Amino acid sequence: MYPLMLSFAAGLCLVFAGTSFAQTKHSVPKAPAAVRGSSAQMPVKKVAAKPAAAKASMAHSASRPAAKPSTQSQVRAARYGGFMMAPPPPPPSLDTTSPRTLSLVNVNTDEALTVTYWSDGAYQRDALNKLNHFLRDSREGTETEMDPLLFDILWHTQMHVGFTGPVEVLSAFRSPATNAWLASVSRGVASDSQHMNGNAMDISMPGVPVLKVRQVARSLGMGGVGFYPRSGFVHIDTGPVRYW
Repeated sequence: MYPLMLSFAAGLCLVFAGTSFAQTKHSVPKAPAAVRGSSAQMPVKKVAAKPAAAKASMAHSASRPAAKPSTQSQVRAARYGGFMMAPPPPPPSLDTTSPRTLSLVNVNTDEALTVTYWSDGAYQRDALNKLNHFLRDSREGTETEMDPLLFDILWHTQMHVGFTGPVEVLSAFRSPATNAWLASVSRGVASDSQHMNGNAMDISMPGVPVLKVRQVARSLGMGGVGFYPRSGFVHIDTGPVRYW
């Protein structure tokens, strides 16, 4: 009887030892499904830690007020030597009946021309031919058919400015070759300049502030107007209405 009890006890010990060994081998349970993210619970969004440099930059930015964005007028004022770009005045009333005469001086060739290009309700062909030659590419001597509307813009500007002297022409028609050369030696020359189309002029009216010329030309709303106070001239063209 006693040996039988000892054998039974030994068997129980082996059973408990096997159970203990099985629990030790699988003692690390898998994480619950809810922690990994299941349909029963939305996954926890992990936020990556920002580098120390980024945190320092954010802290520095938060410590100072945000800079106010510069207005377009302020940017242009800084670009053009402090001139504030005022809004255009209302369009003036235009004289559509009087003969239109231009007196011009070409600063590149020292030529002068006074011609009535519009009268009796029509452009005068002979006068337009003279203007085409006068406003030719002074570097190559080539000329083109200038847009007559350009002369109207200049004439109306001159009338409303009140200038009666000869207008100085710094640049008019440019051939593609001349425009490319000028762009290579001077800043601010567009590769697709309106000058190559025969519908642009750079002009000045001696004794008249360029700001005044620019404001009057802009008020017409008849094309593009460029403002160059440091160089002392205004650009006018018959392209899309725009200002710079």
